[in-house]
Amino acid sequence: MKEGTDVFIIKAVLPVAESFGFADEIRKRTSGLASPQLVFSHWEIISSDPFWVPTTEEEYLHFGEKADSENQARKYMNAVRKRKGLYVDEKIVEHAEKQRTLSRNK
Repeated sequence: MKEGTDVFIIKAVLPVAESFGFADEIRKRTSGLASPQLVFSHWEIISSDPFWVPTTEEEYLHFGEKADSENQARKYMNAVRKRKGLYVDEKIVEHAEKQRTLSRNK
């Protein structure tokens, strides 16, 4: 907190992939009272592989057949592809059922 004012300074590290739309979201949630200043600090490589699939018996037992747990590298990769308008390999509907009509047949 700056002495003599009601201003707080908060410093945090935020991944660039999650910073898109951050300023608007902060302003919405604080009714315009907070304004962020984003400055690039550093970069680091994400250690996980976005194209990883389970191959061994232990991996199938631990992660399941589909490895449903969220892969952070794949999540970032898909977000960048969507933002740039590139193809993203994802299922829109997984377990769909046939749609019923509510009107009665005469």
